[in-house]
Amino acid sequence: MGRPLTSAFVRWCRTLAGLATGTLTAVVAAGYLAVAGVALLAGRLWPRLTPYVPAGARRLAELERRRVAVFHGVEVPPQYEGARATRYLAARVPLGLLGGLVLVLLAWGLTTGVLFVGGWLAGERPDGIAPTAPIIAYLVVAGAVMFFLVLQGIAGVGALERRLARRLLGPSPEELLHRRIDELAASRAGIVEAVDEERRRIERDLHDGVQQRLVALAVLLGRARRGRRPELLDELLRQAHDQSREALRELRDVAWRVYPTALDTLGLEEALSGVAERSAVPVTMTCDLPVRLPPSVETAVYFVVCEAVTNAAKHAKAERITADLIAGDKVVTMRICDDGRGGADPSGTGLGGLARRVAALDGRLLVDSPPGGPTVIEVALPCG
Repeated sequence: MGRPLTSAFVRWCRTLAGLATGTLTAVVAAGYLAVAGVALLAGRLWPRLTPYVPAGARRLAELERRRVAVFHGVEVPPQYEGARATRYLAARVPLGLLGGLVLVLLAWGLTTGVLFVGGWLAGERPDGIAPTAPIIAYLVVAGAVMFFLVLQGIAGVGALERRLARRLLGPSPEELLHRRIDELAASRAGIVEAVDEERRRIERDLHDGVQQRLVALAVLLGRARRGRRPELLDELLRQAHDQSREALRELRDVAWRVYPTALDTLGLEEALSGVAERSAVPVTMTCDLPVRLPPSVETAVYFVVCEAVTNAAKHAKAERITADLIAGDKVVTMRICDDGRGGADPSGTGLGGLARRVAALDGRLLVDSPPGGPTVIEVALPCG
């Protein structure tokens, strides 16, 4: 109960501070627009003055962007030209002055209430008004209504500040649509490339591993068929049995890398436990999964962990790996850290393919691997 009240109080204080600073910046913007108008008119005679107008508008808009981010919690990318910044400042001036007017009403009401209550407690009659019951009731009701209206005005101006910043400084719906189309086209091309790379890797695993084992097995069985001495036959059969076991193990590993059936039968937590057990490097696995994740998310998380563990053991020469999986309401986060020598290339074949797989699900993959280590891989995937 106490924490929500404290959070609400902090939000209101930030909004009040945002309106107060917004009033000051609105006055500055109004003065700038007046000077800019004169400069544009004078620019007909002195063209060198014209480029300074959009540059100044961008600087003031950048100041406004930071103010809105700090006090109103709206993050707007700094990607706007001078014309858009000028339109934003022109629309912001009356809104900022309106916010200042609301704050003046709040200060006037609080000051009036304090003067009346303080005067009555001191035995005085402010403005000749005695503290009778009807007067007190009237002031309490009028003050409560005024205070409620002022709070609504503060909330309304704050909401308009956020909406105006998103609408005039942020990307337009058409720009967002074009960006989304570009992202989808890039992710589609990345998925096709990742699938082709995965097929090539599977072919290499089968050719260099399983196929060679089967060839050796066939040679051993052929020698056993032609053998005449019992002791040589026993030795050849033993070698053939070992080769068949190794071929089965490598074939099982290839099948697991294609798609682990444990994801369907046992779930993500058990599949990741299997990865930790098969790893040549000790892996400390922590999973917090209150509910089952979507299959596409489980698959992406599984392959990220497999690739990270394999890289840490094979290339980074790590001695310890930690993997933490946390599932929230809408986002699942995976963090893998190893104490290896670092230097992992995020654009390499393995990590690059994982990044494309994660991007196809509207997720993000971050790799921090300075030379000397440690290497930290973080994945965030939407699951809601």
